[in-house]
Amino acid sequence: MVTCALWGSIRWQEWNSAPATPALLSGTNSCSPPRSAPALLSDSFPRLAPRRGLPRSERCPSSRGFGRLRRMKTRAAVAYEAGKPLVVEEVDLEGPKAGEVLVELKATGVCHTDEFTRSGADPEGIFPVIFGHEGAGIVREVGPGVTSVAPGDHVVLLYTPECRQCKSCLSRKTNLCTAIRATQGKGLMPDGTSRFSKNGKPIYHYMGCSTFSQYTVLPDIAVAKVRNDAPFDTICYVGCGVTTGIGAVLFTAKVEPGANVVVFGLGGIGLNVIQGARMVGADKIVGVDINPAREALGRSLGMTHFVNPKDVKGDLVAHLVELTGGGADYSFECVGNVQLMRQALECCHRGWGVSVIIGVAGAGQEISTRPFQLVTGRVWKGSAFGGARGRTDVPKIVDWYMDRKIVIDPLITHRLPLERINEAFDLMHAGTSIRTVIEYS
Repeated sequence: MVTCALWGSIRWQEWNSAPATPALLSGTNSCSPPRSAPALLSDSFPRLAPRRGLPRSERCPSSRGFGRLRRMKTRAAVAYEAGKPLVVEEVDLEGPKAGEVLVELKATGVCHTDEFTRSGADPEGIFPVIFGHEGAGIVREVGPGVTSVAPGDHVVLLYTPECRQCKSCLSRKTNLCTAIRATQGKGLMPDGTSRFSKNGKPIYHYMGCSTFSQYTVLPDIAVAKVRNDAPFDTICYVGCGVTTGIGAVLFTAKVEPGANVVVFGLGGIGLNVIQGARMVGADKIVGVDINPAREALGRSLGMTHFVNPKDVKGDLVAHLVELTGGGADYSFECVGNVQLMRQALECCHRGWGVSVIIGVAGAGQEISTRPFQLVTGRVWKGSAFGGARGRTDVPKIVDWYMDRKIVIDPLITHRLPLERINEAFDLMHAGTSIRTVIEYS
């Protein structure tokens, strides 16, 4: 099963002499209420686009929403083979069954995890498939038994659902709901079938979401109802990158005011870790990246110190320990590079330092350190979707954005229509984008 991971600029490999494959840059996820946070400056919020007419569909007479939709056409970007460009075309979509909802996507982010699978690097990737897992839109129809949302509700889609009934949800120890895990990892709905098809042949779902289609069907436990005045083209990013970064600070590490924090990798995830650390009142917030262009944006989000490993004479870990007065209270690895994971742990303070791994390394890679690092009190933790419980926490994070406690707009560097989605992957490889958002007309 794919977990969300952003990967960093190719320059990360130059740092670590990795093979000529882009290094994974950030990761795939208890809830405790956040401490009060200082208001952050924010750009003005764009207005929502007017609603368009409904697509062609086959419908039954009765209705909640479209009217018991059986099948419809939807525009989608389909991946037929690994490593090939996506094909934008019309595909067939069956309506929602019991416990499912039909969502009209208004915007979706293009995440590095989508590229990880598209490129063929994901050993569990299956084709043909409709990628995308970072979307926001409007519920258009609900299947029998759905009471949590209704047609017209605005939602953020969740690749990490929250059923509130499975052992994991009831434990309150994790956000990793297992209700639909078995089928989601196979690209299928909970009943073991796909809702997408082309010429009668099935097309697989991706991470339970498939937001690269203007319309999609998914379980009702995989959508979070949010306020109607939040702009789709920014809150879609809450569906992955924003929550993964900020949540790792608040929900996984539970960083306290006055703590010293070191963040490895200032991509989409790392920058959100920085603003999460600022939000809770951390003292020193150190960003580590070999791309000097990320310094200005990092500082605007709350970073107090910037370290470019290329400029450090001697050992990077020793430099960070000295800079933080004995070691970081918390460190976050947002790249998915196993060498950085070790450095992130070893720069932590003896006796209590906590290092959180957010980045997801390539298949088969292993992490290592001297056991003495752990015996002397340092802790290694992992975080998926920022430790956030989707239906519970995502609406709060959207509220923080609307209340200007966090910013999203500066992190969205490009906006494109669906027809130009392949350009988003080009921008990603060039290292010129932090997040590209696809807007549906």
